[in-house]
Amino acid sequence: MKPLAIITGVGPGTGASLVRRFHDGGFQVAMLARNAERLEALAKELPDAFALPCDVSDPVALEDALAEAEARGGVPKVVIHNAVGGAFANFLDADPAVLQQNFQVNVMALMHLGRWAAPRMEAAGGGALIVTGNTSSERGRANFAAFAPTKAAQRILAESMARAMGPRGVHVAYLVIDAAIDLEWQRKMNPDKPDDYFCHPDDIAAEVWHLAHQPRSAWSFRAEIRPHREVW
Repeated sequence: MKPLAIITGVGPGTGASLVRRFHDGGFQVAMLARNAERLEALAKELPDAFALPCDVSDPVALEDALAEAEARGGVPKVVIHNAVGGAFANFLDADPAVLQQNFQVNVMALMHLGRWAAPRMEAAGGGALIVTGNTSSERGRANFAAFAPTKAAQRILAESMARAMGPRGVHVAYLVIDAAIDLEWQRKMNPDKPDDYFCHPDDIAAEVWHLAHQPRSAWSFRAEIRPHREVW
């Protein structure tokens, strides 16, 4: 049986690229996202990928989706938390309920994923849990008040998980994406930027693949990528 990768947040950009990279690398891929139509379209394109429509902020729905993934594909070798809850507003204008919802997606879903996957991976001899993050995990800009705190908490939770599970054979890594990802809405927001200003989803997926396959003697926790046009 092919190894299983579970990927949350399978949208049209990074999520879809992650699915294709792991599928092409010989994995079965369980795809989790709210948009069932998008997942089914990908599943028709990729024979070893299957759709599990799910809102990861709902712990019961997430647990059900994970149980189905295991029933179909066995214990996962790789789990990627790519789902993201975001918002743009300062702390005076942001609805506190939005911050709470983003926390459920970015932090609590990771907590539930880790608690479900890590013991199974350990018992199976090892695995990797990769989180796609960004620079909001390390700084609080004025208009990111309902988002950055959740990404910072996500990064710290991932580090705690890495310290607990690394000695037990489970690699946890956090990928900081310091970039405008090459998506339609980013292009519209940055119409004057050249092509090489943007970070391509396929290249992000390639780095996640690399992190998930590092040798045990040289595991990374925090990795960081940016396009060469990005100002440091």
